[in-house]
Amino acid sequence: MSTATAPTTHRWTREEYHDLAEAGFLGEDDPVELLEGEIIRMSPQNTLHAVAVRLVRRVLQRIFPGDKYLVDEQLPLVLGPHSEPEPDVSVVEGQPRDFLDDHPSSAVLVVEVADASLQFDRTRKRTPYARHDLPEYWIVDLVDRQLEVHRRPAGTSYAESTVHTADETVSLRDRSIAAADVLP
Repeated sequence: MSTATAPTTHRWTREEYHDLAEAGFLGEDDPVELLEGEIIRMSPQNTLHAVAVRLVRRVLQRIFPGDKYLVDEQLPLVLGPHSEPEPDVSVVEGQPRDFLDDHPSSAVLVVEVADASLQFDRTRKRTPYARHDLPEYWIVDLVDRQLEVHRRPAGTSYAESTVHTADETVSLRDRSIAAADVLP
């Protein structure tokens, strides 16, 4: 009688992920994220990606007042015990000292800027954002020069998805934003 078990994949927790980083297994210059228990190596940012992140942040800072919201750039969000993504831009309700004990666990809006990561952002990144009821998820698509807007989380996806070309606008908090304003 055999007592062998089939191979399994280890699903990392946030605590184990942080322990790995503190032990030096994940270098500070190593662009990685914890997503649904997997440690994902991210691509380095090219110039267009960096410009788009700055443009998005600038636009969102005009819409979300600094006394109530943080417009964060590439900072962690806690999405359960197995996910700690670092969206390119996120809008979080609160002030910096509200998060002395842990990273924010929700956001009003998350934005990913995508070129090489486009398919990943449309599938693997969207799933935990929707599952954790983040109300709005944008993808700045550098490949096709457009803005994807996903709203109303429904399980592991979003019930409403629209695509806006550079000559179109998107509504956010009763304001119109030109898609061109977030595209390099």
